[in-house]
Amino acid sequence: MKYLLQVDFKMDGPFGEEMSKAFVDLAKSINDEPGMVWKIWTEDAAAKEAGGIYLFETKEDAEKYLVMHSARLTSFGITDIRGKIFEVNEALSLINKAPIK
Repeated sequence: MKYLLQVDFKMDGPFGEEMSKAFVDLAKSINDEPGMVWKIWTEDAAAKEAGGIYLFETKEDAEKYLVMHSARLTSFGITDIRGKIFEVNEALSLINKAPIK
């Protein structure tokens, strides 16, 4: 079974193209995290929110990443970090073309 991690937080920016340029090295490093399958970066410049949706191989990998990532965000001055971990219902998700295999 795979696990989905949802993280979001308030952030003043950068967003859009500036975000893409500023965080390219961070994005590359996330690929090396244990159990990480993929990440979708999320942003809402109007609401000043950002975050991501991640797929992990195990709940333990998702939990460890959330702890590490929360500490990293806190070191950047970001507070009010929200993280949730969900089990993925693979049978139903595959019906809806989820990239989980």
